[in-house]
Amino acid sequence: MNRRDRESARSWYEATRRYRIDAGRIDGELQADVVVIGGGLTGASAALCLAERGVRVALLESRFFGWGASGRSGGQIIAGYSCDQRVLEKLAGLDTARELWEHSLAALDYTRERVRRHGIDCDLRSGYLHVGVKQRHARELAEWAEHLERVYGYPALVYHDGGALRARLQSNLYQAGVSDFQSGHLHPLNYTLGMVKAAGDAGAALYEDATVNRVVDGSGGASVVETDGGRIRCDCVVYACNAYLDRLHPGLRRLIMPVGTYIIATEPLGERVAGELIPGGAAVADTNFVLDYYRLSADTRLLFGGRVSYSTLEPIRLRESLERRMLRVFPQLAGTGVEFTWGGFVAITRNRAPHIGRLPGNAYHAQGYSGQGMALAGYAGSLLADAVMGERDGLACFGRIPHKAFPGGPMMRKPALVAAMAYHRLLDKL
Repeated sequence: MNRRDRESARSWYEATRRYRIDAGRIDGELQADVVVIGGGLTGASAALCLAERGVRVALLESRFFGWGASGRSGGQIIAGYSCDQRVLEKLAGLDTARELWEHSLAALDYTRERVRRHGIDCDLRSGYLHVGVKQRHARELAEWAEHLERVYGYPALVYHDGGALRARLQSNLYQAGVSDFQSGHLHPLNYTLGMVKAAGDAGAALYEDATVNRVVDGSGGASVVETDGGRIRCDCVVYACNAYLDRLHPGLRRLIMPVGTYIIATEPLGERVAGELIPGGAAVADTNFVLDYYRLSADTRLLFGGRVSYSTLEPIRLRESLERRMLRVFPQLAGTGVEFTWGGFVAITRNRAPHIGRLPGNAYHAQGYSGQGMALAGYAGSLLADAVMGERDGLACFGRIPHKAFPGGPMMRKPALVAAMAYHRLLDKL
């Protein structure tokens, strides 16, 4: 079993996938109107939206579709962004922050509409609970919910503490929580593969094992996308690689940092135990900088995620570490078996806001969802498709978010980020 197969086989998502994709291999010289690089949600959605308009689009994936973060994530679909709306207000102004908020709600609608339209079997359900470990987190949650209702008119939030919180989450760890009834969760791999299948059904050409080595800029003419198997000439290129961009585009790469995050899946708990843990079945995440996030699967497992890594190596004693974190939240699960452990990389930006826009040479990009891209990634793909077609410019407000490169250059930026993370871990404990 090669490394690629090992990485996917240990995921509970891979073990419960419901779609197989009939993909081709690039061989020789090909032609397309648009080449989309990256077979995750952003790429699949962009290819689908373009194919539905009759565009000759080729969707390229270096491994296999859904292999990256789109097929391994926690599965939460959440309103807003990884950074707080108040951060966006400071970065880009209140008017732009309001536009961005509306885009995040549109991303939830887009996800549900695509699932409905294509009959994607991905265990979609509503409900999200944001919880705080310390008393200061309780105050911050109350202020956050009040701000979203007052400034953005968002009506879907309910603040809980004490017994009201225990009725929604059987853990004594947390001081307070906010329910968001418009957000939710799903099976990320099946959603991603369902979108890829829909793109193929709409006429997109699907290619796996299609590692892109170089893109020859098409300023004033056709671009050429070079792979191990051959080349594709096209009028437009969409970069949808996110954390797996590698060295393909240095200008984009300097603005993101790949960060590893990890998940365990318990043995099935049964309907009674699962229903007692999270009575409403909401996805849950805490407010810590190095956060825990978890939810129940359709077959009553607890999927529990956390930890971060800036190395390409899997952390030592990963399963044991995540089990300890899980038992800190749910000590009643002591003795419960863990059957799957996996991880992958998300791309973060310095400000934790997404980086979406247009590049010179008739190219577009979307990246840096910073751990909150399950709904946004697919929606961003639709915005990229609109821009390619010269339709509504949904990218404009994203372009008003200022982004900076990570300090330290290629050699020192990871050590600098590790030091910053150690500082935030300390803050989480205070």
